[in-house]
Amino acid sequence: MPFNHNDHYHPLLLRQVPTGCRRALDVGCGTGRFARRLAARGVEVDALDPAREVIEAARSAPPAPGSGTVRFEQVDITRAELPARHYDFISCLASLHHVPFDTVTKLRAALAPGGVLAVLGCYREEWPMDAPFSLLAVPVNAVMRLATAATERVTGQPKSPQETVVAPVARPSTTLREIRDSASRLLPGSTVRRLLFWRYLLVFREAATR
Repeated sequence: MPFNHNDHYHPLLLRQVPTGCRRALDVGCGTGRFARRLAARGVEVDALDPAREVIEAARSAPPAPGSGTVRFEQVDITRAELPARHYDFISCLASLHHVPFDTVTKLRAALAPGGVLAVLGCYREEWPMDAPFSLLAVPVNAVMRLATAATERVTGQPKSPQETVVAPVARPSTTLREIRDSASRLLPGSTVRRLLFWRYLLVFREAATR
């Protein structure tokens, strides 16, 4: 599919990065496109994914053009040992639904004071509650796909090797209503915002002092 929903929201995720961010964790990094965008800002990034093929593709890509670096590691976040109070920014792009939602408590413990957890998540549609949003997204998605395909034909730019690698996909099992309930309990003070293209944005900021 030429139009990538997750890549579309990269600018929105980057706006959540706190000022002065030095260390970041990208959970479910895939082939590393967002991790490299963080590194281009001078951030030191630990990028994790359990899929061997995507980590190999990520490591083979050219380094980010900034002063930061990315360390790619093949590991399941539920088994990873994360340093406490370490990261200024933690991102999860379409990856949290692959693991239990309460994994966010582990991610919260790894946030430095004042750090931000940003989740671009997928949810299970709940009908008829989600019907109007899905019906709106379908035609917009079609237009974006056509526009992206047309741009690729005009520019003639070939896909990079990383773009041909597809990360494992899982269907989300949790509704947006359930995600909001869990977030209010596990991440008090967080916000959950519905986005177009069947996504939501969860943002949590750790207190500056604990």
